[in-house]
Amino acid sequence: MNESTHASTEAADHPRFAKPQRVAFVQSSWHRDIVESCRLSFLAEIAARHIAPAQVDLFEVPGSFEIPLHVQILAKTRRYTAIVAAGLVVDSGVRGFVADTVIRALMDVQLRTEVPVFSAVVTPDEFDETDAGSDFLRKHFAARGVEVAEACANTLLSLEQLRGQVAAGIV
Repeated sequence: MNESTHASTEAADHPRFAKPQRVAFVQSSWHRDIVESCRLSFLAEIAARHIAPAQVDLFEVPGSFEIPLHVQILAKTRRYTAIVAAGLVVDSGVRGFVADTVIRALMDVQLRTEVPVFSAVVTPDEFDETDAGSDFLRKHFAARGVEVAEACANTLLSLEQLRGQVAAGIV
């Protein structure tokens, strides 16, 4: 089976949405060459799950610390059924603070707005700025892109079903 046949077979295996989906992808531009691999693999996987890349809007911010505010504003527009955040936090002096702050803020936005927010904000224990280290992180971000696309699509399907049950008075 060639790759195109494999991709179309995979797409057929995933359930379809009852309503159109639109996703915002908020990405930090700090180390863009590394973080970009997350978005590219996300787009490929989300397409296999019946959300066309044209239904995914990219918003770029300077760094991970700026992601939550953008996510909050986007969630409040009600234009998006889901929002994905991707960034790299490596400054060892404040790494834990920034990563914890970003993740907590994203969860807070999700709970306040009821728009699902997914994190691909990565915080490596060590950042090796060599070519080998950058290649390792690119591969890691590519894997995270696939994982976050799967989580996004599955959550959107689950919420679509739950909201339908609530509207029908079943739940």
